[in-house]
Order: sequence, then structure tokens, then C-alpha cells
Amino acid sequence: MTDEPAGGGRRRDSARSRELLIRAAGELFADRGFDRTTTREIGERAGVDPALIARYFGGKTQLYLAAAKVEQGEAPPADLLVEERLRWLLDWLTRRGPGPSFQSAVLPGDSTAAQEAAREHLRERLVEPLRARFAAEGVDRADLRAEVAAAAFAGVVLSRWAGAFPALAAAELDDLVPLLLDVLGAVRGTRQADD
Repeated sequence: MTDEPAGGGRRRDSARSRELLIRAAGELFADRGFDRTTTREIGERAGVDPALIARYFGGKTQLYLAAAKVEQGEAPPADLLVEERLRWLLDWLTRRGPGPSFQSAVLPGDSTAAQEAAREHLRERLVEPLRARFAAEGVDRADLRAEVAAAAFAGVVLSRWAGAFPALAAAELDDLVPLLLDVLGAVRGTRQADD
């Protein structure tokens, strides 16, 4: 299967077009954030018809998630209680702004494929690593605690980005990370004894 790039010219195969779209989307989302990037701009930067975004990915949200997965890697991430992971994620989200996965955590859903993909991404990247840690530690209600911790993190990210709380929005990572580790660690609670 081949695709014609926007404006005519050389034909590309579908795998190459997908790769170009993911790369262009990653660059534009990093520069402008999710909301300020259009599918037309992504297609132009990739040199392919922007209609291919819907064809290959289902839409802009799913392309965003694919680009994030490429940038973050396929390996399961460390959980949010690992300081290096927390710091990296806060820095990444501060530079890019929260994408559709974080927005799906706080906005009512319409059960579209895009929102379901965003929620699954959030679950896979934030909730599941914490749930696995809590379960391995024997923490009571590991699923609930992992979701509460991920929701607290998402709330901090969104509030910081929106400027809802001035001190939070202005906080340096060196000040914010220890506080957030304390909050997320408190959600873990105490380890359940077998005695």
C-alpha cells in the first residue's frame, strides 16, 4: 500500500507515512502542546496528507498517544514513587502541557475511541506501575490506592498547568518533587501484616 504525500510528489509506503506522522507530531506537540497543534500542521511537517492521521491512528488524540509511547519507550515505566520517574514526568509535562490522557482523567467522557485510548494510556503508564508495586508490598486495596495516587498526580499536573494555584504553578521541581513524593507515599498507607 502506498500513500501520496500532500502536494503530490514521491509516493511513500504506509509504514513510512506513519513514522513521519509520529515524528512530526512528537516535535509539534513538544513545541506547542496538544491543544495548539493542528492535524494540518502535523501533515505538513510530515509531508503527507493530514487525512492519514485519521486513517492510521483514528485521530489526533490517538496520534498523540502513539507519539508519547515512542518517546517514552515500550518498556513498562517505573512507578510514580521512584523519584527519577516522577521528576522526569513532571518536567516533560511542564514543557509540553498535559495531553489528552490527563484531560480524560478529569473530564466526563463520551466513550469515544479516542477517550478510551487516552484513559487506557493513563492507566498503563501511571496506575498499573503503582498497582503492581502496592500489590507486591501487600498494601490493602492496591487498585484503589493506585488510582487515588494517579488522580492526585493528574490533579497536580493539571492545576499547575492551568495556573489554578499560584504557588503550585511557580514551584520549582526541586521543591515540588519531595512534596509530591510525600503525598503519593501517604496514599500507599501502611503495609498489611500477615500476623
